[in-house]
Amino acid sequence: MTKRISVVVVDDSALVRSLLTQIINAQPDMVCTGAASDPLVAREMIRELNPDVITLDVEMPRMDGLEFLSRLMRLRPMPVIMVSTLTEQGADVTFRALEMGAVDYVAKPRIGVSSGLNELAGDIVDKIRVAACAQVRRLVAAPSAVAAASNHHTPPGATSTAPQTAMPRLSTEKMICIGASTGGTEAIREVLIKMPADAPAIVITQHMPPGFTTSFAARLDSLCRIRVSEAQNGQRLLPGHAYVAPGGLHLRIDRSGSNYVAVVEDSEPVNRHRPSVEVLFRSAARVLGPNALGIMLTGMGADGAQAMREMKDAGSYNYVQDEATCVVFGMPKMAIQAGAAHEILPLSQIAPAVLSRLHNTPSGVRHRI
Repeated sequence: MTKRISVVVVDDSALVRSLLTQIINAQPDMVCTGAASDPLVAREMIRELNPDVITLDVEMPRMDGLEFLSRLMRLRPMPVIMVSTLTEQGADVTFRALEMGAVDYVAKPRIGVSSGLNELAGDIVDKIRVAACAQVRRLVAAPSAVAAASNHHTPPGATSTAPQTAMPRLSTEKMICIGASTGGTEAIREVLIKMPADAPAIVITQHMPPGFTTSFAARLDSLCRIRVSEAQNGQRLLPGHAYVAPGGLHLRIDRSGSNYVAVVEDSEPVNRHRPSVEVLFRSAARVLGPNALGIMLTGMGADGAQAMREMKDAGSYNYVQDEATCVVFGMPKMAIQAGAAHEILPLSQIAPAVLSRLHNTPSGVRHRI
């Protein structure tokens, strides 16, 4: 018999603990081995039970979830799914947790918690299964603000000390298309902070629910030299800007005369996702052709793999994150199997490789397909 995934639930709400326990125990491949009301109880429970996955509330007595997560990821790294409220403040805290090494998150409603969590049951257990096989890394130190200070876009009237990289004129035609899911928020950040202020337009689909992408885009905007925002329907896609698909909506690219524009639409989910990488990449194949550069980052499943192959067939040049640096090697693996990748690279090398290609200069040793 296959070993069941053991889960410890950490939440100060007795109702939430009970609901999550029921949801987990209803699955044949997992079991809730413990439920703790605060991190100090959880600490002893983890030592005793050695669970495969933890679900961790953010707001708790005696020690908040972020402080506990920070200690856990420094001393005993393990897969953690954050349970946060569906609010702007909840979103900000969630991204800090992902920065510290949490694998994923569940956004619980502020009202109707019982019905809301039961509606999310399928999503919750899917995230637990993914987390159980995710690659987690030890948190060496608290995330530093140094990168933000050195990489953010220059305010009006200020002089930038960050090195600027002059892009060729092709940057007005070239466009970078990024797809990601589990682990993608940090992977996307790693790519974007290395982009110069005059980089080609970047369009991004990250699997994310409504209410979180506004904070995600704002967080990236504060860290990067390019401007980052949620995509708006009909918006012209400009160099020096990155556009994030709004949570719960698809993003695709279209033409309006000589310009590229964003199309944001509330159509049916594709591959169970909205936004879907498949939708973005398929539009890139159709509209951009050889002017596209595709990037597939960490994530579970196969969303976007076939469309990335369509991009390649239409003349795009594609980069796929390697297994060693992925949190979950699902979407990149499927893109490779679909024959969509030109190069398979560690996350840290993807942005330099893209910039190198835009300059038509060699960028070191790569795994070419």
